[in-house]
Parts: sequence; C-alpha cells; structure tokens
Amino acid sequence: MDWKSLNHNVIQEFRANAGIVKQFGDLPIVVLQTIGAKSGRLLEVPLITVIEEDGSMLLFGSNAGSAKHPVWIYNLRVNPTITVEFGTETFIANVIEQDETERAQRVAIQSQRTPQFADYVTSAAPRAIPVFKIQRE
Repeated sequence: MDWKSLNHNVIQEFRANAGIVKQFGDLPIVVLQTIGAKSGRLLEVPLITVIEEDGSMLLFGSNAGSAKHPVWIYNLRVNPTITVEFGTETFIANVIEQDETERAQRVAIQSQRTPQFADYVTSAAPRAIPVFKIQRE
C-alpha cells in the first residue's frame, strides 16, 4: 500500500470537510504534525483517535495488526510535543505513552469495543500495541 499517497489524500479531505473523511464514516480523525525522529522534518499523519468519556483522546499504534510499530510511534517517543488538528480546531499537545498497566487495560477495553481491533491485537502478537494519550497544553 502506498501510505504516503493515501495519507496525503486523507489529509486533504480532512481539511476540506472540517475533519470528516468519508471512508472512515463517523470515526474521529486527527492529523498529527510531528517531527521526524531521524530526519527532523515536519511530518503529518492522519489517525483514527478514540475519544474517552472524559473527552481525552487516545491513539493506538496497531499498524493494522502488523508485526512492526508504525513509524509515527518513534517520532512521538523522540518528539512528544506536537500540533494536533481535530475537526476545525488546531492545538498544541503533549503525547504521553501509557505505562504497561494502562496500555494493557486500554487495549483490552478497545478490543471489547471493536472486533477489528481485537483482530489487530491477535495478528500483531507478540508485539504489544502502544497506546498514547493526547494531552492539550
């Protein structure tokens, strides 16, 4: 799959439609503006986020069940202060990787909510899917 082209098209649609991307239906999307861990360049990545009851946003590094982490994880670990686009809003945030206990709990809850995510957890094993919380500054 050509992720670069797909991401570019998703970001364009996101920005043209106040955060709505037709192929994702009602799922909430964010665009992260990150700094590359190796390149130091500004990178943009669209991701589905999970919005909790308290309004907090979570990111799951499922990489569609791949055995490898998605590249954006490495960028967040090195440069956790980012710009987030959500709907028509843009804000600065710190992205905090959840500790093992919190990660396992969030992955279990999300697996119960979404059968496709549960399949990702199974196919990614033994890789543990990282979970990040978006914390507004």
